[in-house]
Order: sequence, then C-alpha cells, then structure tokens
Amino acid sequence: MIHQHLIHVQNMLREHGILISFAGKLSQSLIEEYGTAVKTYLENEDRPRNEVTVIFSIFIEQTQNINNYCSSRKISANYEKIAHSSIVTIGKAEDGYFVCSGNAVEKEDLKLLTSQIDSLVAMDKAELKKLYKEKLREETPDVSDGAGLGLIDIARKAGSLEYFVTELDEQLAFFTLKAVV
Repeated sequence: MIHQHLIHVQNMLREHGILISFAGKLSQSLIEEYGTAVKTYLENEDRPRNEVTVIFSIFIEQTQNINNYCSSRKISANYEKIAHSSIVTIGKAEDGYFVCSGNAVEKEDLKLLTSQIDSLVAMDKAELKKLYKEKLREETPDVSDGAGLGLIDIARKAGSLEYFVTELDEQLAFFTLKAVV
C-alpha cells in the first residue's frame, strides 16, 4: 500500500518542479550532508557555477534559519511540533530555480519575522547591499542568531522573495519562505 503513496508523492513533486526535498528534524550535521548533496546534484545538472553557488547559499541560509529557530524554542511546549515540521525543497519553475522552506512557528513570532521580510522585499539590491554591510559592522549580542544577516543575504541573492503563513492551531502557524533565483 505504501508504494502507491510513494508514487503519488513522486508524481506530485514532479508536477510542481521539485527536484530535491527534505522533510523532518534538522541538525547541523544533516544540513552539512544535504548541503553537499545539493551542491553535487546542481553541479551534475551542468548549471553555471554562479547559479549553483547562489542556490546552494540560499539553501544553507534557509536550513540554518530553521535550525536556529528550532534551537531557540527548546523550552517551548511546542518544541517537538516545531522541530519535526521542517521542510526544504529545491525546484525548477518557468522563472528559474526556487528554494522553498517551511516550518511551524509560534504565532507570537510571526509579526517580527514577516515585518523583517516585508522591509527586505521593499528594498532594491543597492539598499540590501548597504544594509548587509551595516549589519556586518555592528556588534551583535551573544544571544543574536546573526542579526538577520541570513535573511538579508537571501534577499540580496534571490530574484524574488515571498512568504506564506498557514494557521495550524491556536499557538502555531506554518511559515513558508520561497526564494527564486
């Protein structure tokens, strides 16, 4: 019976242009392993080196952001749901390659996250570059997860960036970030 479901999943992934997909709890070692596999896969597709580098970089930033968020919620009552909700995909669409990631987030964290992304989307490439350099020069507090540098870097490298929020329950929502290269 499971084989019929796998065929359905495979067909659905193909329909949506998804080439690579990972779902489950992330760890630093998994990010490194999948990162290596992603880079090798893209290089074998004979993609231009700069395109491979950008896609790989966005993949790493998105998985690191999810991993950092999950780590920051270890004392949350929702930790297990959050930690096991991660998904990252790389695919091909008419407008280029995309890296799409998602995970459960506590609703109280959504406003800050979405406002950060909204402000980045409103900037042009020169403004993003300037902001990135400013953040690099700032001293970040020890509790910082990079002062948002990962999101800024994704916005700088992506041709377009968008997010989606789907309510899961009273405390959690599923946050999806899509970067198109």
